[in-house]
Amino acid sequence: MTLMAERTSSMSVRDFEKIAAFAARESDSARLEFVGGRIGEKAVPDGDHNQIWWWLADICLEHRPDLRLFPESQGLKVEHYRKGRARPDGSLAPREAFTGGGEWADPEAVLMAVEITSYDSDTDRRDRREKPAAYAAAGIPVYLLIDREAGKVVVHSTPEDGDYATVQAVSFGHEVMLPEPVGFAFDTGKLKDYVR
Repeated sequence: MTLMAERTSSMSVRDFEKIAAFAARESDSARLEFVGGRIGEKAVPDGDHNQIWWWLADICLEHRPDLRLFPESQGLKVEHYRKGRARPDGSLAPREAFTGGGEWADPEAVLMAVEITSYDSDTDRRDRREKPAAYAAAGIPVYLLIDREAGKVVVHSTPEDGDYATVQAVSFGHEVMLPEPVGFAFDTGKLKDYVR
């Protein structure tokens, strides 16, 4: 994918969306993103990844019934001037935030973007470096990274100048606080069941 990424750094968002739509129609396993001027392929979730997503969706619904954790099928326009497209594993937003919208939504209503690491070679670059920068640049107040490899939950908040000013890491088994506008805490102990 690196060679393709280098060759497509000047690709327009419109061209990317055509390629992503084609890939989605032709393959159940290809999910493309356009972050940092590069096309990337998002790994297909494994069973534990899906279990974590549902576990977190239940927690969000319990604490914030006014919101929904939307799945990765809802893409977001990210980065300066909306030149990027990302598919967070989850987007916490008001219930009707994406009603009537298309495949790639404006992130304005998103209170928190969620990523759950996969066991692939691009996780470090994608989830730990590129995604926080893209979500901060888009003004998403909170980025929650569930890092299975590190055994940590990492909360990024206070987006400023294309980066998050506050980063808090908590090991699985401890309580984590999601700052406002999300505004609730939860225990991360269950995550120990979903790591290799």
